[in-house]
Amino acid sequence: MFDKDWITNELKADPASSFQTAFTHRSYLNESSKQEESNERLEFLGDSILSFIISSYLYKIRPGDAEGDLTNLRSYLVKTPSLAKAAKKLDLGTKLRLSKGEELSGGRENIQLLANTYEALIGAIYIEKGLEEAKQFVHETLLPLFKDEVISGPPKDAKSELQEISQNLTKQSPTYKILKTQGPDHARQFTIGVFLQGKQLGEGQGLSKQVAEEEAARKALEQLNSEKILAVDEPT
Repeated sequence: MFDKDWITNELKADPASSFQTAFTHRSYLNESSKQEESNERLEFLGDSILSFIISSYLYKIRPGDAEGDLTNLRSYLVKTPSLAKAAKKLDLGTKLRLSKGEELSGGRENIQLLANTYEALIGAIYIEKGLEEAKQFVHETLLPLFKDEVISGPPKDAKSELQEISQNLTKQSPTYKILKTQGPDHARQFTIGVFLQGKQLGEGQGLSKQVAEEEAARKALEQLNSEKILAVDEPT
């Protein structure tokens, strides 16, 4: 039911509906003469609804999981790359209303914008169609992409792996610090460093803190694996 054509038909059916708002990036408003709203409020709503839908689903199908395991799996399913993958399958980027500058900078392929739009679309479906249809949308467009992970659990990400190694080495957890931000508000680029006992282990960049932290952790693991990292102090 929920495919590219369904979305196109909903946009055509009522140009003033929440569906149109779901695809309106705030950069577009700077070049529009109309008084319109960006998709940010719908994204906020959709984020909460998505969390509820995924939490309810995992609670029912994984009765033996502890709270921490359910949280980790939910986090994997709703993280930016996962939502962007679903958004790309639906071609959401082609329907985004962007400023000319955002378009030229690759906004239609930007995984953060795609993930945000997916959440905004959930919010629009909830407003226009109700919770059950929003639930069906998630079950049809997101969960089938991660069948193996839902059954066996999420693959270990770089941050989790670095956390385990750090605990084994020093009994301490790595910390993440923003080193630099650049770019306009709607396309903010974060540079984040990961530190252990005051020493920087890696650095990453991304259009969200989550992506930049994951990249920093991955770089730290590469250095540890190649034994190029300076030795950390042994715990006393």
